[in-house]
Amino acid sequence: MQKIKTRQYDVAVIGRSCIDYIFPIDHYPTENSKKQIIKKIVEAGGQGSTAACCISKLGGKAAFWTNLANDAEGRFCLKRLKDFNVETDLIKICPKHTTPAAYIFVNVHSGTRTIFYEKRTLPEINIKQISKEIIAPVKVVLLDPETTHLGGKLKNYLHKEARIVYDCERWVNGIEDLYEIADYFIPSYEFFEDDRIFSAQDTFLSKVGQLKRQIKNELIITHGEHGAYFVMNDALYNIPAPKVKVADTIGAGDNFHAAFSFAVSRNYDLDSAVKLSVAVASLSCTQYGGRNGIPNLRTAIHQTKKLKTIFVGNI
Repeated sequence: MQKIKTRQYDVAVIGRSCIDYIFPIDHYPTENSKKQIIKKIVEAGGQGSTAACCISKLGGKAAFWTNLANDAEGRFCLKRLKDFNVETDLIKICPKHTTPAAYIFVNVHSGTRTIFYEKRTLPEINIKQISKEIIAPVKVVLLDPETTHLGGKLKNYLHKEARIVYDCERWVNGIEDLYEIADYFIPSYEFFEDDRIFSAQDTFLSKVGQLKRQIKNELIITHGEHGAYFVMNDALYNIPAPKVKVADTIGAGDNFHAAFSFAVSRNYDLDSAVKLSVAVASLSCTQYGGRNGIPNLRTAIHQTKKLKTIFVGNI
């Protein structure tokens, strides 16, 4: 444990781990019918877990906190983290629980996926699990939706120059706290279609403006095959995704947030950070599962040179 305490990390990742069962199919069946799968792929998943692997593949050092069960699936998840040279000393093993699974059906023609997932039974990550000594010096903290509750408490652990990146996959209780706390608030495009937050009559540009006025710091938006958006000087910009041969889109968002956190830790400006993230997320879609397609930094940087920044409109 002494070795861990003396190491310096670029990014602290706190989030979910699970196991993914991936089933490529040539088309989706109708309800109440049968369909043969093409093959079955088993991979570790979870927003935080995949993000930690991506940061490591890009050359960063990630401290990763999660809870894992002591079952065969949990041990497989642990192995996959080690395969990516992610240190696992900070992970809490929970013997009386089971590792949650996701069952993912991928259309081989389009790469689109439909996910059925189990409810998490592992205990919620507690602030007491986070070592102040380890997290205090980090440059960036990446939180996924399951760790929203930690945002305010973590601020007291971090030095004043540290930055919090928040993966806002969906609306969750306590999200308003992250409006104030997150230095980089990153929702998906689907977040703007939630009628609990926005009126269906408003345009996307109008909704972006509404959210930007509510959050304190930077706003970045992921949009799948359309790339990502970011707000700068009261204007919205888009970086379209490059054309790649898509196997599936599993983990693309997780890898986007990971690459963005890595870029912030390396002092990239906002435009360059989003470009790197779009490149990494797109390339990660070229192989099945969220991790096998993650590029190294050199490959990702080469891809960014092909990307353009497009003005969308004033907000």
